[in-house]
Amino acid sequence: MENKSNNLEIATLGGGCFWCLEAIYTELKGVDKVVSGYSGGNKGNPSYQEVSQGNSGHAEVVQITFDPHVVSYDDLLRIFFTIHDPTTLNRQGADIGPQYRSVIYYHDQSQRDSAERIMAVVAGEKIWSDPIVTQIEPFTDFFIAEEYHQDYFKRNPNQGYCQVVIAPKVVKFRKSFAAHLK
Repeated sequence: MENKSNNLEIATLGGGCFWCLEAIYTELKGVDKVVSGYSGGNKGNPSYQEVSQGNSGHAEVVQITFDPHVVSYDDLLRIFFTIHDPTTLNRQGADIGPQYRSVIYYHDQSQRDSAERIMAVVAGEKIWSDPIVTQIEPFTDFFIAEEYHQDYFKRNPNQGYCQVVIAPKVVKFRKSFAAHLK
């Protein structure tokens, strides 16, 4: 497990556009920081243009630094499975391609076990009518996205994509997880 000072842990999750995940996880108690980036590809330090073409093998992800004494990895995953559609392969809404796949990159065996368990629980709850297709893969690397992608929703709340796609997800999250907000 990658540990930061003060016993913080890292989670790496991909659920479509990283702007959506970042906007939600930054509001969660116990989350120290959220960084947008790329994981799971076959090229070192890819650019957004390379990733967005779908040829680099990377997924848009967020890397979440969190305090497991405040918010558990299981809680992060429960939220993950409700804030994006884990039943669509290589797609989230109008965003299409392997870079938008639903994926959990686990950092150790405990995270892998949790991901498999929580995914099975969510599948059993029939929250989604279609089967969950989220990939669970070992973490190998993380490349920070360009600066203009960081805190995108916070810095661009009036941008069209933010208003139409991200804002409704944030509102739904705030209603569903009000007790977990900072």
